[in-house]
Amino acid sequence: MHLSIFLLIGLIIALIVLIASFFKHWNVPLILIALAIGIIFGSDVTGIIYFDNAELTKQITDIALMFILFAGGYETKIKDLKNILKPALLLSSIGVLLTGVICALLFSLIFKWDFLHSLLLSAIISSTDASAIFSILRGSNIDKQTTSLIKLESATNDPMAIIFTTFLIQLFQGYNFNTFSTILIFLWLFIGGIAIGILIGVLSKIIIKKIKDLDAGYYHLLIIGIIFFSFGIAELCNANGLMAVFFTGLILGNTKLPYNNRIAAFTDTLSFITNVIIYVLLGLLALPSKFPEIYLYGIGLFLILTLVARPVSVFLLTAFTKLSIQKKTFISWSGIRGTVPIVLATYPLIAGLDPNHQMFNIIFIAVILSIVVQGSTLNKIANLLKLGTKKRKNVLNSMELVTVHDTDVELIEIFIDDELYSGECLIADLNLPPNSTITMINRNNEVIAPSGQTVILPGDILYVLVEKNNIDMAIDEILSNFEKIT
Repeated sequence: MHLSIFLLIGLIIALIVLIASFFKHWNVPLILIALAIGIIFGSDVTGIIYFDNAELTKQITDIALMFILFAGGYETKIKDLKNILKPALLLSSIGVLLTGVICALLFSLIFKWDFLHSLLLSAIISSTDASAIFSILRGSNIDKQTTSLIKLESATNDPMAIIFTTFLIQLFQGYNFNTFSTILIFLWLFIGGIAIGILIGVLSKIIIKKIKDLDAGYYHLLIIGIIFFSFGIAELCNANGLMAVFFTGLILGNTKLPYNNRIAAFTDTLSFITNVIIYVLLGLLALPSKFPEIYLYGIGLFLILTLVARPVSVFLLTAFTKLSIQKKTFISWSGIRGTVPIVLATYPLIAGLDPNHQMFNIIFIAVILSIVVQGSTLNKIANLLKLGTKKRKNVLNSMELVTVHDTDVELIEIFIDDELYSGECLIADLNLPPNSTITMINRNNEVIAPSGQTVILPGDILYVLVEKNNIDMAIDEILSNFEKIT
């Protein structure tokens, strides 16, 4: 039995990689491939794996989302949040409610469902999904301000969707509820999660800086501990653990830490792997044999949400911001649904309100359409709206200055953009600031050990050891030896 499990896991992983490699040129999101593999191996298609435990799925996805959100926070720069914090938080709170209500009104009108059932369905799918968005936007060349807003919104809108959904389920079950206490619960989930995340991030920063002379592996282990600790403390305090984890990652990612690049690569890898696990599990949980009965509802829900409810909410809540029409349009289109709506769709199942899996399957179809249609077209839409930025040259060989002590020296990376500069120069001809050294040149992903007679060419990536106060001077000196292309 154990052998068959290991064989199945190995087969699933191998298939995902092979299929991803085959569809790479078609820009098919990896999470969609993982989802399809889960459906194929599930009890409703081949029957190779029988899995119908919605509660276990929720627990596993919570753990996986911790790593995904931490990695998202770690790679987000605080300076990028300066002008988008207010609209992002508006969209993640009021925007979720507004999207749900608009969607419910239209769905009940078109499909003749009663309003409360339509509202529950819409509440479940009202939040954008961090796992899908972080996965699809990874490595994209889209305007930083816009992607930062989308990521922050997706990382912080789960509490409102969770409260919205559980509130309606309690209403169906006849629970007594108090509107004021519900608002207080939401505020604590939201604000408490942020505050705890920042606090754990600051404390972790202090602890990491106090630790000396450890190998990189220990820092990786410590990061995992910090992720679990941040989530656990927030949940213990009845705040939102996922939001806490994101802000812990945000604080640490904006701090100069030992092995900073290795930690970033490690968290990115964890995020990548857990994304795959989530969507394989969700695929196993699906019941495609029921899809023919409700596929029109799923398509309708997706179209109402994507073409009406989400755009109306975005344009209303960003009406008084400086965001351009193009950015608002792109934010509207990037409201991708993924893990969280499917997990929330298990809540009515667990509560006995969806015995035939009707709501779950409608949500499932809408989410698949969202990932396929929106996820695979994000870059094309960005380019169409002129929000694409120049793609960074891919570097296979890089260096990192690793030190556990405070230092005034930085190892910086300078790209001689061959679309902006022409000409060449000898290293010996450079008048670099004192105590500055070019340590390595990456040319077409080949490493060159530089000497005074080495020629620097457009397209080269230089790694320069320089004092912090002289960084701008070193960059200006190197670039000034090339002619600007006009």
